[in-house]
This record gives sequence, structure tokens and C-alpha cells, in this order.
Amino acid sequence: MVSEDTTSIDATPAPVALDRRQTAVLVIDMQNDFGSQGGMFDRAGNDISLIQAVVGPIRRVLSVARSAGLPVVYLKMEFRPDLSDLGGWDVCPVGEPTIAPDGSEGRILIQGTWNTGIVEELTPQDGDIVVSKTRYSGFYNTELDTILKTLGVTTLIFTGCTTSICVESTLRDAAFRDYRCILLADCTAEPAGSDLPRTNHDATLSLIEWVFGSVSDSASFVKALAPQPVAASTQ
Repeated sequence: MVSEDTTSIDATPAPVALDRRQTAVLVIDMQNDFGSQGGMFDRAGNDISLIQAVVGPIRRVLSVARSAGLPVVYLKMEFRPDLSDLGGWDVCPVGEPTIAPDGSEGRILIQGTWNTGIVEELTPQDGDIVVSKTRYSGFYNTELDTILKTLGVTTLIFTGCTTSICVESTLRDAAFRDYRCILLADCTAEPAGSDLPRTNHDATLSLIEWVFGSVSDSASFVKALAPQPVAASTQ
């Protein structure tokens, strides 16, 4: 008999059975430095409209997830003010002083600043979990794996940015740890390579379908997890 806690989500290469008691949603790096005007990506001339476009679908997914009792875990790329946890990671101007849109002082990718705050529309709610990370993968040198295992989670729903970097890095590490991975295509974005004939975003989706998990979308997630209307009885 199928448990009332079990549902199925349409996905490729095949539908996936979900147990609500063992599923969590990850929101990866949806922070101001990547997705807001005045943040690091915007200042560097990247087209952040692609990231901003996934905010609405992610917001709908989180609303349904919370109503269904699924844990929501936010990952944030951020470093200590003294950069003691930076190591050799020097691909962007971490720590550079900035002025936030509200006029306050900030620093690129530094914890406790506007820069590493979650974009306003996706502000974490009571009960959500926030995990800081200092590398692309959310599992590297963090408590994420311990948190998920303590919650009894075996299936992860992936949202966030950027698709081929932090999302894919975290998803690969999750697969190596035997989590079932489902990426929601319209809830992830990748500015880099968006003008290529085959985008980085699309390449990651294909790779996940072939090797690391499944690909679905926000509509399929909502359909699978949202409460179903009770049919009227007939005489």
C-alpha cells in the first residue's frame, strides 16, 4: 500500500517517488552578491536577470515545501571578515568594500553584510536552516551532511545559482553521498555561457539526467506536493 507520505514527481529520465518525511529543498547561493542590483555579479557586468527570473518559481516551491513539512536549507557563500577561511580561493574580489543599495557599507562575500544576505523575496523563515560555505560545494567543510542525516533526509530538491558551478558542485557531492538528487530546471540559473549555442545551464541539466540524478521543474514539484482538492461525493 502506498503511504500518504509518498508521492511521485514528473521528471526526466523518469518519474521519481518522493517520501515527504525524507525530502528536503536546498536553496543555493540566492544571495545579494549574485542576484541583486549592486551585488558582485551586477557590478561585474553579469546579466543577473537570469537569476532574478528564478526567484518567483523558487518562492512557490518553498511555500509548498513548507506547507508539506519539508525542511528548507539555504546555502550561502560567505567568508570571515579577516579572510582566514579564504585559502587559495581567489577567483573574485572577495572582501572588496562596497556600498549597498541602502547606503550601508558592505564587502563582497563577507558574512554579516548586505552582500551575503539572501535576496529579499526569499528571506528564510522560522524553522528554515542556513548553512555557510566557503567553497562551491555545500558539503565541503560544512555541517550540511550531518544536518540532513539527522533529519532523515535521503532525497534533495535543488534550486539556486549558478547551475554549473555551486549547484552542480553541491549536487555531485550529494550524489557521492548517496542522496537522490532532483534539480528543478526553472529554479536554477547560470549567467556565464548564456549566450553560447549550448549553455552551461543546459549542459548541467543533461549531465544530471545522464549520471547524477533527475531533472524536473517547479510546476511538477507543486503538483506533486500541494494538497489535492477533495472530490465532491456523488450520490
